[in-house]
Amino acid sequence: MQTVICIKWGSRYGSEYVNRLLSMIRRHSQRDTRLVCFTDYADGIDPAVQIWPLPEINIPDRVARLPWRKVSLWQSPLADLSGDVLFLDLDVVVTGNIDVFFDYMPGHFCVAENWTQPSQRIGNTSCYRFPFGKYTHIFDDFNRDPESVLARYGIEQQYISAEIDEMYFWPAEWCLSFKHSLVPSWPMNFFITPPLQSTARIIAFTGKPDPDEALVGRWPVRSLREKLYKHVRPTPWIGEHWR
Repeated sequence: MQTVICIKWGSRYGSEYVNRLLSMIRRHSQRDTRLVCFTDYADGIDPAVQIWPLPEINIPDRVARLPWRKVSLWQSPLADLSGDVLFLDLDVVVTGNIDVFFDYMPGHFCVAENWTQPSQRIGNTSCYRFPFGKYTHIFDDFNRDPESVLARYGIEQQYISAEIDEMYFWPAEWCLSFKHSLVPSWPMNFFITPPLQSTARIIAFTGKPDPDEALVGRWPVRSLREKLYKHVRPTPWIGEHWR
């Protein structure tokens, strides 16, 4: 049995994100694969998803709703997890077979290379696989003194990347960023629809836009200046896969 895990807290992502993730996993895996969701609100989630409460963690309120909460998944024991476990963010779109993520470098930590920091040995934790129970110090150190960790690292994936001695990146063509890999550079993003690469298996939607926004060509911006360059055309292939 292959295990995929996700975590849902707060109100940004509803139960439909978990259900879509389950559906995509089922379509893109040829082996028995379960989805385990850690959440503070399970209403509306497909009964086929295995639900567990949010893991306890000593986390300051100011970052409790940020990705830092994902550090809680590095503690052991946790639920019934064992072996190699694949983590996926709720806002990824699965476009190809995911069994390969369990076959690649078994027993090691594997992650997408962060698209905005190439060659800096920093993983993007939208999609990673880890040998459960091997790197519990990531949780233990943070849980013991979160302020010390927060003072050293800007975001959670920088902390994790620095704390793992053997880190391997997925083949670059497997995991792509919608925003950084597929959206054409300015000004062509106003004229060309982001293409889906045939070799891609996971499309990560970091920051904005979210999949539902990119599908209809909406990129939320905070200023007129951002509106001048943050633009995405309606992207129909998202709807074909994100279901």
